[in-house]
Amino acid sequence: MSRLTQWMDRAWYPDHGTNWDDELFRRRLLERVGADSVCLDYGAGRGNVRQMNFRGIARHVAGIDPEPAVFQNPFLDEAAVFDVALNRIPHGDGRFDVVFADNVMEHVADPVLALREIRRVLKPGGRFLAKTPNKWHYMPLIARATPTGFHRFYNRLRGRASIDTFPTLYRCNTAADVMAHAAAAGLAVRRIERIEGRPEYLRLFALTYLAGFAYERVVNATRWLEPLRCVLIFELERSA
Repeated sequence: MSRLTQWMDRAWYPDHGTNWDDELFRRRLLERVGADSVCLDYGAGRGNVRQMNFRGIARHVAGIDPEPAVFQNPFLDEAAVFDVALNRIPHGDGRFDVVFADNVMEHVADPVLALREIRRVLKPGGRFLAKTPNKWHYMPLIARATPTGFHRFYNRLRGRASIDTFPTLYRCNTAADVMAHAAAAGLAVRRIERIEGRPEYLRLFALTYLAGFAYERVVNATRWLEPLRCVLIFELERSA
């Protein structure tokens, strides 16, 4: 990153640190996670995102992932691999107070089946919170038009390991999709947010950063452009 883009960071987004969207998601989760909470990190991975560490805050944190790397995750009290083809969470009915998914739902092939399984393992009154890209933002639009190999290459430029870049489907990535899939799975929608902040994917170069900055200012200027903002955070409840 050049000195100019570093100056842009300081001048335009002084309150945006590394993984600012994960920091925001963590704050949302801390509204639900308490000392007595039993939690499930859905798609926990190897534990690259420190903001998803609730060990010692919650009573128990379990994690599942399709990859065995989940056993390396230091944020979990319990880890398990699950078969996404079978779409069966390896936990009993009504076990969890909170299930959360950080940048996972964009990879899910059948959101209704996934949400039904999440509902099954939630306690009555339990919550599912997810952060995922908004389908109509320019980043997912570009991602859908380009191969996974390009995403891995570009993420390497951004300092992200290729091993942590996976194919995306974006089938639960608009407010309308969330509401429809939640209703089909028997979950109640409690909150949907769409947020635009620092343009992370355009910060490599000053000119692209400038374009991203202009986009951010425009879509945040009016609620009518909210559907074009980048980060989608939603909260669903298994009604008591």
